Amino acid sequence: MVRRNDQRRAALVDAAIEVLAREGARGLTFRAVDGEAGVPAGTASNYFANRDELFTQAGARVYERLQPDDDSIPPAGGDRESYAQLMRELVGRVAAFRTGYLALLELRLEATRRPELRKVLTERVRADVDANVAYHEASGLPGDATAVKLLILALNWLIVEQLTLPDVFSEAEREQLITAAVERIVAVE
Repeated sequence: MVRRNDQRRAALVDAAIEVLAREGARGLTFRAVDGEAGVPAGTASNYFANRDELFTQAGARVYERLQPDDDSIPPAGGDRESYAQLMRELVGRVAAFRTGYLALLELRLEATRRPELRKVLTERVRADVDANVAYHEASGLPGDATAVKLLILALNWLIVEQLTLPDVFSEAEREQLITAAVERIVAVE
């Protein structure tokens, strides 16, 4: 029987994200999730039918937690410096949820073996790309949809470097790289 206490389920999924970030996909067990959540042994198995469901729920939840509040998105100016500042804020916000992003990397690898997880992540990433393009088009920022997609790709890898090998680039170098990415990718019309 699968339980329906939504707060407990969310706490268990958040615990799964922490376990994924710390121990990887192989370490994601019901016992590990119970321990991370501080609940009695067997609790997670009462909420999730199997590990596949736990992976899928964690994949959806990590994206929920990475979404900015509408209030936290600064208004966009119409120039590349405003655009670069927006990108710096984005990189900082995502990097601040370190365990979520590391868990997401584990989930992406696991999605190559789990079709349901791949479906959830594909739908979510596609929706995020579309939302970013729509925001860009409505904001009056310079550049086009291709520039948005190129920045997503470039900045995602910068975030990976920052979270996995933080000494490759200093904070000042990361700031310069974000500015350079915007200046070189975004055409001014």
